[in-house]
Amino acid sequence: MTKITCIILILIGGISNAQTLQMYIEEAEAHNPELQAMKLRYTISREKIVEANTLPNTEVSAGFFISEPETRTGAQKARFSIKQMVPWFGTITARENYASALAEVDYLDMIIAQRKLRLSLSQSYYKLYAIERTNQILEKNVALLQTYEKLALTAVEVGNASVVDVLRLQIRRNELEQRKKVLEQDRMAESSLFNHLLNRNEPTEIIMIDSLAILSDSFLGKSGLELHPELEKYDKLFESVTQSELLNLKDAKPNIGFGLDYITVAERDGMVISDNGKDILMPMVSLSIPLFNTKNRSLTEQNELKLDEMEARKASRRNELQTILDAAVHKRQAAKISYETQAQNLKQAKHAEDILLKGYETGSIDFNALLEIQELQLKFQLSQVDAVKNYFMQIATINYLTN
Repeated sequence: MTKITCIILILIGGISNAQTLQMYIEEAEAHNPELQAMKLRYTISREKIVEANTLPNTEVSAGFFISEPETRTGAQKARFSIKQMVPWFGTITARENYASALAEVDYLDMIIAQRKLRLSLSQSYYKLYAIERTNQILEKNVALLQTYEKLALTAVEVGNASVVDVLRLQIRRNELEQRKKVLEQDRMAESSLFNHLLNRNEPTEIIMIDSLAILSDSFLGKSGLELHPELEKYDKLFESVTQSELLNLKDAKPNIGFGLDYITVAERDGMVISDNGKDILMPMVSLSIPLFNTKNRSLTEQNELKLDEMEARKASRRNELQTILDAAVHKRQAAKISYETQAQNLKQAKHAEDILLKGYETGSIDFNALLEIQELQLKFQLSQVDAVKNYFMQIATINYLTN
């Protein structure tokens, strides 16, 4: 079980009848068409190993003499031949090894596609979570503004507030309603992407967990790229080129052929001789020698260049992945810092709100200041949701790179 899976299960282990992110991942892995295509490609590659363990076609021929050559024992009537070419010793094994090395590359392509699917699904899930939490916060703030509006209307009646205060609260509430409508469009777009990753024929409701909390980094363990399949793939490509060269060296050897000719001979009339009309049986051995093997020498040169290319590509990709990993680790820490900062700001903003509301009892409430505090609270709440989303999205990236 991967580390991100453990984190998710820890967070929502007590929630019954809820479909977890891990369950969505399992559904996607079972139904995603791209991943299914990669699995079929790997199956085909495994079958090619069986294909490599074959000999060239057996040659069978038959011929009849139009002008029958006469021999001492009679006229030759027909010739039947069978011939089997056999590659040089170890060639078939070399072909199998080469096919197996290519299959290993396809297997790692499948694993990489599986990891990318998990990453895409996880990040989409966290985006949907953030959208849902943002919508809840907006709804609470709309309700809060409605409460403030009632207080303002009462204050207007007793002359402790102006109609302008009420209008400002109403305008602010309209703005939040607009943000909710825009947010719904974002939710629909992200839900569509999520359902497509699951390969669902009909869009269905996505069940989200109630809350996500930033955990201690001790859950994440050490980060490293040693086991990443994108780097391991270059090792397998290196091995496939090595096996290709071994096969090339075998192909440069002669092929051996074994055959048998059978010639029917007619009896000579009116003569009594030994072996009269005796058919001819002639075993044969042949060699197919690549005298002009420029092709094999060129392939050897190409393979040497490919090995150098694989080394360079692996080093380049490792640097790219390390850069992404380092950035994800730093962004994760930045999200944690932001979350903790917003939590402190929310406490202070709530304290300021309580002080302002106490003024309502004495008729000295400042609705402008109250509105400013509400706007700050909303800003801090949304920033906190964004920090949680970014934190877990970076965990998903780290998980993709290090597990």
